[in-house]
Amino acid sequence: MSTLEFFEKVMSIRENGIRAAVATIIRTKGSTPRETGAKMLIYPDGKIFGTIGGGCGEGEVIEKAFAVMEKGIPLQHQVDLTEGLMYEDGGICGGIMDVFIEPVNQ
Repeated sequence: MSTLEFFEKVMSIRENGIRAAVATIIRTKGSTPRETGAKMLIYPDGKIFGTIGGGCGEGEVIEKAFAVMEKGIPLQHQVDLTEGLMYEDGGICGGIMDVFIEPVNQ
């Protein structure tokens, strides 16, 4: 996904009056699946465009994005990939990501 492609999707959403949310990694600590600046677009039906890393952490952010779409208020969410079952099984990276989630068309 190119940056241009991502912003073309956002502009299309704005032009069509669809509610959505944009999640952007604003800070990382330790090992994370994506780096600062990675973006994901979340649609009201749960579909996404782009990724901030997949797995349970991305699922957390999608859930938070639904609240952002409903309330129209941006928020920051910390995804902790240092604990839990997947960490013990070797399925996650072991770092922390701070993600800013903002509404589109609110």
